[in-house]
Amino acid sequence: MDYKVGKLKAWSIAIVIAAGLSGSAQAASCGNNAAGFPAWIGQFKQEAARAGISQRTLDRAFKNVRYATKTISLDRNQKSFKLSFEQFMQKRGASTIISKGKRLKKQYAGLFSSIEKKYGVPAGPLIAIWGMESGFGAFTGNQHTMSAVATLAYDCRRSAFFTEQLYAQLQLIQKGWISPDFKGAAHGEIGQTQFLPANVVRFGVNGDNSGGVNLGSAADALASTANFLRGHGWRRGGGYQPGEANFGAIQGWNAAGVYQKAIAKIGAEIDGG
Repeated sequence: MDYKVGKLKAWSIAIVIAAGLSGSAQAASCGNNAAGFPAWIGQFKQEAARAGISQRTLDRAFKNVRYATKTISLDRNQKSFKLSFEQFMQKRGASTIISKGKRLKKQYAGLFSSIEKKYGVPAGPLIAIWGMESGFGAFTGNQHTMSAVATLAYDCRRSAFFTEQLYAQLQLIQKGWISPDFKGAAHGEIGQTQFLPANVVRFGVNGDNSGGVNLGSAADALASTANFLRGHGWRRGGGYQPGEANFGAIQGWNAAGVYQKAIAKIGAEIDGG
């Protein structure tokens, strides 16, 4: 991935969002199909301009935005989360992730040691997330991120949540940290562990002392993931299986119960090996 992000304090996003959404009598109206999307973009750009996003950024960011039909289809049909735990583990290739994950734990022992020292998160759950999210960086997405995030912000199903992501995405573009035509996963996820834009801002850190933050880098992605888990209540030395101290932090990563249990199970197998 050819992009880099710097540091932006979380409160700056909150200010932008609050400014953009205050007095919502003029707020852009959501929709459930492509018909209203162009008009929504026009309304949203006016709100974003009032919230402090420059006209140049808005013009560049929305130049190639199209209604993301594939994103909507995937959002409506997340069938894998309806599988049993055993079916989900098989579908996600858990045994392969565990096998390769054990090798990577040894290969990057120094990196994982430094991450655990700093954030308190052991290698296992980080490797589990890395493997499930992108096949250890093998595939990080080929969808137009601005189109995906804008479409989901327009779509009525989770409009408020993805409007926050869209403002974060615009902040990243305005600062020059990612391209307006950057490509990632179908819901706007970025990098080797698939951070949404607002989480790039809140939890993105440098993991290899290279300067800046590049979530296409394994070191930065893994350190940022550890920072995310710590930010969601991870306590050094605590267990992370269901019912243990750190399982709540894993629940913060993904809302699907089977996904949460898979991270815990795969992570334990890797840490135990």
